Amino acid sequence: MVKVDASPHRADDPTVQNDERARNGRTIHGRGLLVAGGLAVVLLAVGPLVFGSYLLNVLIQAFFFSIVAVTVDILWGYTGYLTFGQSAFFGLGAYAAGLVFTHGGFSAGYVVLAVGAAIAVTAAVAALLGWLSFYRGASPFFATVMSLVLPIVLSQLLLSGGAWTGSSSGLTGYETFDLSLQAWYWIAGAALLAVASIAWLFVRSDGGRVLAAIRDNESRCAYLGINTSLVKIILLVVTAAIAGLAGFGYGSFSGVVAPELAGFVLGTQLIIWVALGGRGTLWGPVIGALLINVGTAYLSGSMPFAWQLILGAAFVAVIVLLPQGLVPLLLKPLRHLAGHGAEPELVERNVGTAHERELSVPALQMNGVAKHYGSLKVLQGIDLNADGGELVGLIGPNGAGKTTLMRCMSDGAERSAGTVALCGNDVRQLPPDRCVHFGLGRKFQNANIFETLTVAECLRIAGTIIERPSLLRRSTTLALPPYALEVLRTTHLDQRLGAVAKDLSHGQQQALELAMVLALEPRIVLLDEPTAGLTKTERTQIGNVLAALAHQYRLCCLLVEHDLDFVAEIATRIVVLHQGRIVMEGNFDEVVNSELVRTIYAGTAQSAAAGENVGQREAS
Repeated sequence: MVKVDASPHRADDPTVQNDERARNGRTIHGRGLLVAGGLAVVLLAVGPLVFGSYLLNVLIQAFFFSIVAVTVDILWGYTGYLTFGQSAFFGLGAYAAGLVFTHGGFSAGYVVLAVGAAIAVTAAVAALLGWLSFYRGASPFFATVMSLVLPIVLSQLLLSGGAWTGSSSGLTGYETFDLSLQAWYWIAGAALLAVASIAWLFVRSDGGRVLAAIRDNESRCAYLGINTSLVKIILLVVTAAIAGLAGFGYGSFSGVVAPELAGFVLGTQLIIWVALGGRGTLWGPVIGALLINVGTAYLSGSMPFAWQLILGAAFVAVIVLLPQGLVPLLLKPLRHLAGHGAEPELVERNVGTAHERELSVPALQMNGVAKHYGSLKVLQGIDLNADGGELVGLIGPNGAGKTTLMRCMSDGAERSAGTVALCGNDVRQLPPDRCVHFGLGRKFQNANIFETLTVAECLRIAGTIIERPSLLRRSTTLALPPYALEVLRTTHLDQRLGAVAKDLSHGQQQALELAMVLALEPRIVLLDEPTAGLTKTERTQIGNVLAALAHQYRLCCLLVEHDLDFVAEIATRIVVLHQGRIVMEGNFDEVVNSELVRTIYAGTAQSAAAGENVGQREAS
């Protein structure tokens, strides 16, 4: 690998100042959380010395609830999966302790059995829930509804369990660990601190940023080769097991388990705690859960109905006035801790020579491909082959089917008939993330990026299938192939690695997406208007990069572009689409000078003009 130096912008450059403010904000947040963690350690150590028995009892239960709140925040705040089902996993863990200790007894063997059941049962139920919720094409709303059904069904099962589950009364009086309140306080507090700290390291790591990418743009993740459904199922299983262990701890400490521990109400309360504390902050849900549980314990007795009203009003007020929750507000006094965030060092990744990349099979083979929407035939009988070293320009009037053709190349479920093979691999009905593993990269017509992530984070996530990211740390280097680096240099993105993607100009967002696609080291690159929004100089430079992809690196590039002058400069072959069919192929001069192509474009222009005239007459 070769290190690449980026020349810094001037200090008074507004874009640099904005990037520094963004980095400072993230650093404030990170250091503020470190301060909060330090305070938590102090409170954990001295708590039994300053708190009374009643408060210790309340805090121990709140610690176990806070662990579950952290898992909700990982799923909702970081991954974008609004779930009510974590209460069900908490209840399963609690009942694992209650059932085993009630019907089996209390011993070391039964403790191991109860812990194993808490993990195994919750993991199995979570895997089933994930499989049902995250199948291909499922909407986020459907997944949320499924998570809502789980605690309702589980509560009914527990209520119907008769003497075995205790029905509505639950299970009480079973033998459990003989520990003091102080010991339970330290155990529960240490467990919460450990879970929150590991979760904090995870979400800040290179691997953890994938969760934010899924939240921002799940479609782009799929076209970067990331199996988002599998990621969410694994994450759900892990967080369910953690919630189950928290439930086991709660059931072992309290000596009482009831259906309410697995119910919908608790699931809703977890959402409220996360929202009040600060969604996507990890420590916010902990603070929210502790404050509300302690407040409820002290105020519910004296004002039971008013307290519920106060809690509801507080929730509405925070959502309206502080949509980010309480933690961002509490961290404002810590601005003096701001520092400069470190950007990764760009490194050139070796991708092999042209001879090493050249394969014996064609890069793309399409035979009889068709796409129908009912009786509407968008594509009909498309036969198209392309190989490494070619840059094929796909042209045609609007509505000819160019973008639909690209969808059929990149998603096995898109086409209605025919076959598509990528580098000799039949895509069958495979989803985009599997097609990417066959060597496909696709750039969309509109910039398709991760808006809340930085440029460096977007590029690192783009290389996930090339270099597996760490789950607990951030890498100090960012390795990219030379052609991706050239895109960054051309548009000066190499000097804005710390900028948030949504703050980039339209042209830079287009360039960022192109660099993300090239970071995959694809053999087939689908480019849908890659120069949209770029300046004339940038278009020329990007054109040189695209030409190098085909001629120097032997990639197969298919380009949809309305700028025929740009196509003429770089394309090795032109394919003309009209009314869903390929009507002509050849070099640029043959195609542009043909009578057929002139007729097609002239007819399209006349139709557009006629439609405009009709519209004017109707308006008058």
